[in-house]
Amino acid sequence: MIGDIVETKQCQLKDPMDLFRSGHVVKICAPMVRYSKLPFRTLVRKYSCDLCYTPMIVAADFVRSAKARDSEFTTNKVGDHPLIVQFAAKEAQVLCDAARIVCPFADGIDLNCGCPQRWAMAEGYGACLINKPELIRDMVRHVRNQIDNPTFSVSIKIRIHEDLKRTVDLCQKAEATGVSWITVHGRSVEERHQPVHYDAIKIIKQSMSIPIVANGDIKTLKDVENVHHLTGADGVMVARGLLANPAMFAGYEETPLKCIQDWVDIALEHGTPFTCFHHHLMYMMERITSKQEKKVFNVLSSTSAVLDYLNDHYGV
Repeated sequence: MIGDIVETKQCQLKDPMDLFRSGHVVKICAPMVRYSKLPFRTLVRKYSCDLCYTPMIVAADFVRSAKARDSEFTTNKVGDHPLIVQFAAKEAQVLCDAARIVCPFADGIDLNCGCPQRWAMAEGYGACLINKPELIRDMVRHVRNQIDNPTFSVSIKIRIHEDLKRTVDLCQKAEATGVSWITVHGRSVEERHQPVHYDAIKIIKQSMSIPIVANGDIKTLKDVENVHHLTGADGVMVARGLLANPAMFAGYEETPLKCIQDWVDIALEHGTPFTCFHHHLMYMMERITSKQEKKVFNVLSSTSAVLDYLNDHYGV
């Protein structure tokens, strides 16, 4: 909570761009509603994740409400860096005000221009912004002009247009405004489970001089390498693949028992609510449990019942 982290103004903030200068593919944990919070970020960082995003936060609520700040944004000064706070915003000054609040505690912000959910689009947030390049430019410029820290990154996450020329134009305009990097989910707003257009990400990468991050259907470390090879992207962002296997960036094909033990330890230490604690385990154990085991495990209703089950069946 913001209230708990005021003392962290001395936290070890980092320049996220150093990751892209390293010459290695940057491995990134995506912003995931409910899931990419501090405990899960702590877990994936133990398994070779280079950069983590918070869940998407509605900037207007965050600026207006102390309660929203306390519930939406939690970090610590020990190991939760580099950290990018992702905001949904549609007004330049509101985004800037939100960025100023998190600036002492985070290493950058990301403007969500890719969320295809109906509520976000109806509110003027998310993927509808890819059709408003001037608004994106204004928001980025405001943050750049009002945040003093020169290493504080400002990035955007987008989806692609049906006409890729529009996407390339959008990205070039964003680059000219001072965006640090762009994450490209290789599907259009209408596409959900169709194949990812990695060829489109490659064309965008070839048209830009800032780093490009590829996003979409990356589930193993081999996928990371393949997508890097196909697109030339400087980084890869993973969502569902990390939920299913938080150790995937470290090369594990499925969640190792050590990772499950680490999650139990971290979640208990952070006082993670039971539903979140349990849901993460359901994702992690998807590939390593039988249908019969899932029927039992997925309906457990208390932390003690989950701990007993893990101990009895896996020695965790």
